Amino acid sequence: MKNASMEIAMSELSHISRTASIAADRNALPAFGFDAPRLDRVRQTIVSDIEQGHCHGVAMRVARRGTTVLDVCEGYADRAAGTLLQSDSVFASMSVAKQFTNVLALSLVEQGLLKLHAPVAEVIPEFGTLGKEKVNLYHLLTHTSGVLSAVPNVPPEVLMNVEAMVEFACGLPLESQPGERVNYSLLLGHSIIAAMCLRADGRGRRYADMLREDLFEPLRMNDTSLGPRADLVKRLCPVRVAYENMPSLTPKEAVEGVGALLATPGCEIPGGGCMTTIADVQRFAEMLRQGGALDGVRVLSPAMIDFCARNHTGDMRNVFFDTTCGMRNWMTYPAAIGVGFFVRGDGNLPGHHFSALHSPNAFGGFGAGCNGFSIDPQRDLTIAFLSTGLMEDSRHLERMSTLATLVLAAIAN
Repeated sequence: MKNASMEIAMSELSHISRTASIAADRNALPAFGFDAPRLDRVRQTIVSDIEQGHCHGVAMRVARRGTTVLDVCEGYADRAAGTLLQSDSVFASMSVAKQFTNVLALSLVEQGLLKLHAPVAEVIPEFGTLGKEKVNLYHLLTHTSGVLSAVPNVPPEVLMNVEAMVEFACGLPLESQPGERVNYSLLLGHSIIAAMCLRADGRGRRYADMLREDLFEPLRMNDTSLGPRADLVKRLCPVRVAYENMPSLTPKEAVEGVGALLATPGCEIPGGGCMTTIADVQRFAEMLRQGGALDGVRVLSPAMIDFCARNHTGDMRNVFFDTTCGMRNWMTYPAAIGVGFFVRGDGNLPGHHFSALHSPNAFGGFGAGCNGFSIDPQRDLTIAFLSTGLMEDSRHLERMSTLATLVLAAIAN
C-alpha cells in the first residue's frame, strides 16, 4: 500500500498532465498506418508502470518513415527529490553506449583501419597472451570473445580509463575459447574495442573526443557525450534502482555505483558511460533505419548494416542470462546477437528484447534495466526508449517487448 506522500505525488503527476503527445496530428495517424486508440495504450501502460512504482520516469519516441508519431515524457527525473522528467532530460545511457562504440568501430572497418577477422593483438600487441592470441574484433562485437563478463573488480580510476582497462585485460585469461559461447561482457569488452579504435586512428585523441568528433557531432547528437559535460550534468537524471528485495544479475550497488561515476571528470567507460537524451537516441536509430546515413551524413554503408543485423550467434544461448532463465522459469533461448547489435530473428523467444510482432530482421540495442532502441526496416519503424528507476533486467526486457507489441499492434497497414 502506498504511503500518503506517495499518493500525493501520484496525484500531482496526474494533474500536471504531461501526457504522451502525438507529434503528428491524430487525424493524420492513419496516413502513417496507425490506429490512434491502439497507440494510446502505450502511454497508458507507461503511466501504469510509474504509478505502481515499477520505474520512476519514461521518455519514449516512436517514428515511422522518419516522422515521430508518439512522443512520451512521463514521471520523474529524480523521484526522491520530486523532480519531474523533461523532454530534454539527460539519461545515463547504460549499455546503449555499446552501440555507439560499435558503430564507430564498424566505420573504421569500412575505412580499412580495422578488420573484423584480424586478432586484437595485431592492433594491441600486449593483448596477445594467456590464450587471447586469436580473439578478434568480430568476437568482441558478438560477445563470443571469452573475455571477462562481469563488472571488473578494479578501482574506479581503472574502470574509467580505457588504457588502464586494457592493461587489466592483458593480464587475464579467457573465460571460454573465442567463438565457443556467448557470454555478454558488461564493460571490459568495449574498453578493448575503444582502445582498438584509438590505436587504429593513431592521432592521440581521448576516446571521448573521438566519439564526439567522429560520431556525435556529424549526426548532430548534440546532447550526447562519453563522460561528463557541464551542460549535460546539470540535466542528468541520477541512476537509481526501482526494485527492492529482488534477485538481479547486476546488484543494486554495482548499478548505482557505475552510474555515480558518470559525472567524474575524465570518466571514459565505453561499455556504459555515456550521457544522452531521447532526441539523440532517436537520431541514432533513424541513422541506422536509413541505411547508415542521416541528413546527408553517412556513417555506415547499407551493406554493413545488412551484414551486422543478422543472427551471427546461431542457436547459442547467452550464458549471461542463465541465472535469469532459472529465476523466471524460462526456457533457454538463442542469444540472437548480430555484429554489434541484438537482432530479432525467428521464434517466440522468452526474455527477448523485441516483440514477437517485430520483423525477423529487426535489430537494436538495450541498456541494463532502463533503456533501449529498435529498428524494424521492414516497417520503417524506430522506437527509442529511456527511463529512470531501473527495473530488474528480465522485467525490463518484458517491458520493452510489451511496449513494442503495443506499437506494432497499432499499425494497421
